[in-house]
Formats: sequence, structure tokens, C-alpha cells
Amino acid sequence: MTIKELQEQINLLEKELGKEITRKSQQSFTKKFMHAEGVISQLFKELPKLPQERRKPIGIALNKLKKEANTKYQAFLAAIAKTTPAQEKKELLDATLPPAKVPLGGLHPLTLIQERAISILEKIGFTLVEGPEIEDEWHNFTALNFPEDHPARDMQDTFFIDQPNEAPKKQMGLRSQTSSVQIRTLESYAPPLRIIATGRVFRNETISSRSHCMFHQLEALYVDKQVCFSDLKETIRYFVQALFGEHITSRLRPSYFPFTTPSAEIDIACLICKGEGCAVCKRSGWVEIGGSGMVDPQVLENCDLSAETYSGFAFGLGIERIAMLLAEIPDVRLFTENDLRFLRQFRQSTITA
Repeated sequence: MTIKELQEQINLLEKELGKEITRKSQQSFTKKFMHAEGVISQLFKELPKLPQERRKPIGIALNKLKKEANTKYQAFLAAIAKTTPAQEKKELLDATLPPAKVPLGGLHPLTLIQERAISILEKIGFTLVEGPEIEDEWHNFTALNFPEDHPARDMQDTFFIDQPNEAPKKQMGLRSQTSSVQIRTLESYAPPLRIIATGRVFRNETISSRSHCMFHQLEALYVDKQVCFSDLKETIRYFVQALFGEHITSRLRPSYFPFTTPSAEIDIACLICKGEGCAVCKRSGWVEIGGSGMVDPQVLENCDLSAETYSGFAFGLGIERIAMLLAEIPDVRLFTENDLRFLRQFRQSTITA
């Protein structure tokens, strides 16, 4: 290496030595300036090859370079010893790197089903309304035509809130059905009404794979002049086919509810066995998904509406039951256990189709 080339190398190293040492550049700095096989050491090996009279100035320049590198490195180590964890974390952050990928969350499967059902009913003129989860006996039972001795009023079925100084009809409890929202709406607004009531309901039941003390309901109510049972039947047929697919077969089976007359259970052909019979449908080929009926005249009278002028229908279903059928989920408890492995399955699931 010529003297000129040596001088150029020294000048480059002096410029590089002027740069700040960081944790990322620490290893390359020590390798280049301080190791036995580093650049400075390699340049010292070139001194014996130079003429005698030119060795001294080059040697002085290399020694100065080596001393400055050592001084700077020791200052860097001293600064690190005084660095707090917060400063250290900030120093390690490289703003030029692309941001870390943050996993996106998703809606709960019950929320997906609920929004899908609401969207279907909104297309035919129904409007979403809300009501409180803590209700008095009038809205939760009496106005809905439940007799005073009805088992649903018993502590075995309803979570009552202890209010010893209140009159019995004002006793408060967690609502056991979203039908209480229908009563509040009928008391506040005049027909014609098309409403959807949805939300959590609570019943004092044993938690198992098929039942829970807290679940979600969705109900639809239509009150107007000359509403008849055929309106109910066609609305249910439209709703069921829009929710499960046009291929689904449904039926109305006679039943009893205190707040509707006549009343009917809503059944659909089992989605698991396609109506042939299996353990899920108890070998019947049918699965019950909800209840329905014409609004009992007494319920209208309880809301100060003339049963001679107005009539209406209502139907409701359990959101959990629908989700279990659509996604073939065997245990209702999975919806409330917050297991991310379970919940993440529904981001691209047919449950949202």
C-alpha cells in the first residue's frame, strides 16, 4: 500500500470516528477500530513496508486514531451504564422499520347473528328499540298477561332484586324476556308500530351445554289495524329463509304463551341431518328456534290500546340457538368463555353470510 493510499484510509477512518456510537453500531465499531484484526491493526502492519523517513508521521497518525477510538468507546460504555430502561427502550427503537402488525379484533358470533337478524327485519320496515335490563314486575310480567301465580314469577326462575320497602308490583328484577321492551314501546307510541327488541335476558336456570342463566333474545312486534295471522306466517317465512337460506323448510306448531293467542312454536328442518332425524333434533327432523303468536287483546288493553281497533303479532327467538344451528356449535357455554381460539373462527365464517 502506498503512502497516499495509507493517508486516504486514515482520513476516512477519522471521518467515521466522528459518527456517534449506538447499540446497533457497537459491534461493528469495536471490530473495525479495536480488534486485533481490525482496520487500524491492518494499517499498522503496512508501516514496515514504508521508507524509513515516512514511517514516523504515519505511525503518529495511526496511534492518535487508535487512542481516540478507545476514548470514544469508553465514553459510550459509561453512558450506557447511566441509561434508564425507558431511555434504553427508546434508543433501541428504529423509526425507519415498518410498524409491527397488530392483529385485528372481530365481532362476537352472537353480535354477528344479532346484526344479521336486525338487518333482515329492517328491510321490511321494522325499527330497533331498546329497554332496561332491570325491570319492574309490571313490564316484565303483569302487562304481559302473566298470572300472579305463574311459575316464572317465582325466585326459581327470576333474579329479583331485594327491595323490602317497595310494593309487590314495583318489585325489581333482571328481565326474563325482551317482551318487556314491547310493553314500554306500546305505552309510549301509538300504532302502527313495527319494532325489534333485542338484548340480554336472565333466568335462574342450571348452566349446561343447552341452557344458561344469561342469553340473548330478539323479538319482533307489529301492531296496526287489521293485522292477521297470515301476516305473522308470511313474515316468519321471509325471516327464516333470509336467515338460514331459501332452501330451509319451516313450520308453525300450536303452543301457549300468556301474551299471545293463538300461539305457535317456530320449527325449522334440522340443519344437521337435513330433516332425516338425529340426536340434535331428537330424531324428529325438526328444531324449535322460537315462539310466536297474535298479541293477546288483554296485553293491548294493558297498554291503553283498544283491542277492537288494533291487533298485532309478535315472534321471538334465541340468538344462541340460531348461532349453534348455523355454525354447528354443540355447547352454549362456549359463547361466554372468551376463548380466542373459538371466537376467531367466525371472522370468515358462514355465520355472517
